[in-house]
Amino acid sequence: MEFLTTTYEMVANYFMMIKVTDVIDMAIIAFVVYNILIRMRSTTSVRILQGVLVLLIIMWLSTIFDLRCINFLLGHAVQWGVLALIILFQPELRRALEKIGSSTGLKQMFIREEALPAIEQAIKETVTACTEMSQSRTGVLLVFERENQLDDILRSGTKINADVSSELLKNIFFIHAPMHDGAAIVRDGRLLGAGCMLPLSKNVNLSRDLGMRHRAGIGISENSDAVVVLVSEETGAISVAVDGSLRRHLSAETLEKFLYNELLPNASDKEQQSGLKGGLKDGLFNLKTLLSRNGVGDENQ
Repeated sequence: MEFLTTTYEMVANYFMMIKVTDVIDMAIIAFVVYNILIRMRSTTSVRILQGVLVLLIIMWLSTIFDLRCINFLLGHAVQWGVLALIILFQPELRRALEKIGSSTGLKQMFIREEALPAIEQAIKETVTACTEMSQSRTGVLLVFERENQLDDILRSGTKINADVSSELLKNIFFIHAPMHDGAAIVRDGRLLGAGCMLPLSKNVNLSRDLGMRHRAGIGISENSDAVVVLVSEETGAISVAVDGSLRRHLSAETLEKFLYNELLPNASDKEQQSGLKGGLKDGLFNLKTLLSRNGVGDENQ
């Protein structure tokens, strides 16, 4: 009983020492760690983290049981291990930091109003072109920039700088065209370049039936916040790659909706708000009409 009382007093005193700033501090750390772990969800990264966790547990046990040699070796290994982990997880840490500045709220602030009509037109032209090239089984690799600019990727291809049109896209990705096998890059609704070389995905768990085009599309989405539209030469299936994940077998309607949501988030919100306001106005108007008719009928009676 005395042990329980002592334990209760210790726990109570501990919680009394906790301040609001301590809670905020722990919440921020938990949020950052959670986001880093989400970005490191590939099998290779998970295995490395599991190995690090095992080493830390062994080091803790060596301290408890006074295994000085093991503790000495692991202690020095951990000191250098921190630097090694930063080097190993450099791509994942980079993407995690980029995501901090690429939240939906920031995207809405940074999308320039003058670029919205061009982006909307580019989406429509892309859906039209991809639908036609899907039927003819013409390979497509089209990259839409968002916050992360792909200047290094653009330098690997041919500069174009033209409005996006379905005819232009079909000419670029025509099977005998010189820029057919590369990627086309779109920024703010403008087609800046084509025939660009993209980094291949390093995800070893990708399906084996994915060709180089799809692996390149997934690869650029792993290294940036770009939205990638793909059409398979073999099946004609339309796919999109975002954040290292691939969505396959999209219809034209699904593709258009997806691109609107990813490239024009504030415009989608406005449409939803206008739709909600319109629905409320219609409902109020109908209710007012119904009440006025009932009122007129009562008066006539």
